[in-house]
Amino acid sequence: MALRAPSAQINTPIERLKGVSTTILKPLKNLGIGTYADLLLHIPTRYDDFSHVTRIADAPVGETVTVRGAITSIENIRSWKRRMYITHATISDGSGELEAVWFNQPFLTQTLTQGKTVSLSGKISISDRSGLTMQNPAHEVIGKTNTTTHTGRLVPVYRETAGITSRWLRYLIKNAFATITTTPETLPEDIIKRQHFPSRFAALTSVHFPATEKEAALARRRLAFEEVFFMQLLMLRARETIKQADAPKIPINVEKIKTFVGALPFSLTDAQRKAAWEIVQDMERGHPMNRLLEGDVGSGKTVVAAIAMYNAAEHGWQSVIMAPTEVLASQHFSSFSKLLEPFNINVGLLTGSGALMYDAELKTAHAIKKADILASVRSGNLKIIIGTHALIANAFSFHSLGLIVLDEQHRFGVKQRAQLAQHRSTGKSTQEPLIPHFLSMTATPIPRTLTLTAYGDLDISILNEIPQNRKVIVTKLISPAARTNAYTFMDKQMDEGRQIFVICPRIEHEPGSDALSLPPRQFTFAEIARKEVKAVKKEYEKLSQEIFPERRIGMLHGKMKAKEKEDVMKKFKAHELDILVSTSVIEVGVDVPNASVMAIEGAERFGLAQLHQFRGRVGRSEHQSYCLLFQDDASQSVSRRLKALLECNDGFLLAEKDLAIRGPGDFLGTRQWGAPDLAMASLTDVALIKAAREEALRILSEDPALRKHPTLLTYLAAFTEKVHLE
Repeated sequence: MALRAPSAQINTPIERLKGVSTTILKPLKNLGIGTYADLLLHIPTRYDDFSHVTRIADAPVGETVTVRGAITSIENIRSWKRRMYITHATISDGSGELEAVWFNQPFLTQTLTQGKTVSLSGKISISDRSGLTMQNPAHEVIGKTNTTTHTGRLVPVYRETAGITSRWLRYLIKNAFATITTTPETLPEDIIKRQHFPSRFAALTSVHFPATEKEAALARRRLAFEEVFFMQLLMLRARETIKQADAPKIPINVEKIKTFVGALPFSLTDAQRKAAWEIVQDMERGHPMNRLLEGDVGSGKTVVAAIAMYNAAEHGWQSVIMAPTEVLASQHFSSFSKLLEPFNINVGLLTGSGALMYDAELKTAHAIKKADILASVRSGNLKIIIGTHALIANAFSFHSLGLIVLDEQHRFGVKQRAQLAQHRSTGKSTQEPLIPHFLSMTATPIPRTLTLTAYGDLDISILNEIPQNRKVIVTKLISPAARTNAYTFMDKQMDEGRQIFVICPRIEHEPGSDALSLPPRQFTFAEIARKEVKAVKKEYEKLSQEIFPERRIGMLHGKMKAKEKEDVMKKFKAHELDILVSTSVIEVGVDVPNASVMAIEGAERFGLAQLHQFRGRVGRSEHQSYCLLFQDDASQSVSRRLKALLECNDGFLLAEKDLAIRGPGDFLGTRQWGAPDLAMASLTDVALIKAAREEALRILSEDPALRKHPTLLTYLAAFTEKVHLE
């Protein structure tokens, strides 16, 4: 993501750059590169250290070095056995000779011709036939300037796409710097001096073509600081704007809330009490609440939200909760109906497949026309409405919307969240529209470093306690040799009346045909869905026909109709099924207290957070529960994430480990946020985040509207268009 500087030169369309043909224009656009600015802000992901330049005679075997010499011979040899061309070249520098070998690149003989001086970077090996050898070395012809781009230095490696390589990108970036001699500054001069940063142009130059690792690190830090600084400005100003807006002022009815809590079939944890109190206090103040409720799986977020929604309903305000899947929405409908039944509050459900109404007086749920439920919402008769994206797809209005709850908020697009938040209600003493209170919920604990920046505009409530009488889930790694014993154990659990989830492996890509093939092909979402359905059906057949032929087994996958999914889940919850075979659709929200075993096939294919979510589907009752991680291949080493899961049950600690393993971009979903690569990569750098936040606070305390900083305002507007924050 680029901050587009207000300069005609830096914003020149990329097609005008030397070397950009129509062939590579589309691949560049796929990387988000449409201007010179985008290209210069396509920051390297790493560097290859080719800075060790040596004579051929002194080249150490087994090490990566750079040599320079003349090509004394070069030829392509067709290898029929391997079905490819192999290019052999002999390089001499006066001290000795070296053979360079390239596979399947016959075109090299057109540029690397005999007599030319070349620079080669790669690992030195030795063979009986050829002596010193380099396989597939980086290469370039040495010109009159005697400078190098792809060898003999720290060489940048970039995020690539089909049709555009890092070598191409280095060539284009060098061409861009040949025409751009400066770039407008984005940070105030006093910040640059205080933080000891180079200028923006110097940082851009150094980040692409650094002389040393230290120079590259400082350049990256300066550019990362810039992006985090603008994120902080954006969120701090958003927080201040929210504080100035009006929202429903919903009093806290302490006695009613005590009655509600007293009617629960369980005791609240201290963390639940604290979170509920923070939320209802926010809703009493008359300014829009913007709070994140984060808690580990099974920590009881739903009942906390129910307390807030009940308090709102008692004062005549409506609440809506939106879930990412129909399975989860149905789960919430069932839970809220039970929780609110003693208080004669009706609950509505609206999904793509239909609508339901729970009549608290009759204590039954029945199907209802969508038009009727929408009319009930408009009139204000229905105070609690639960749904999926259908809440947005159906054009309707609320009578008095006081609270919006988003469950698993990271799974909603920015536009979807904004559409729901646009609903306004009119205050009872004024005709000005009121902004509803906003509560996001997530079962993925967010590490502290991310809360400082990624959720800097939200107040946060944390549920870090598990309800009483819950036992620690026993997690085991099951090798192929131990499968039979695992199946025997699962059979015994079912004999004792328990139920079992079986999750089929995640499918993302297919491997190449051999070591020299193209990178793995990424499947489309449709292909993934088809393959995962096939995997579920295959596992279902194996379990029902071979392993547990006398057990009642059902299956659940994304291609099933909503009614079919609902029927399967009802059967499983009613213990009409012993085993449920599913894709990852089961990840969040499904609550079956009688299930005691979570068996995950191909466990190494899932991320740590997702594995922890799966594990959280069991262990929801007094029964001892188990999570069995099935390995595909016994020869594979146990991954860092599987080791972490075996050693730890604490979701917050696992979130820190997951962040360290995957990085912030994958943890939060970079594509969803649209946040800059460097900012994402820097979200684990507490010192950088604090420095950026302090500088943003300093400026806003002196100049809240940024009237004295028009340049900052310009860049902030550009940044806001790109970044999708809560």
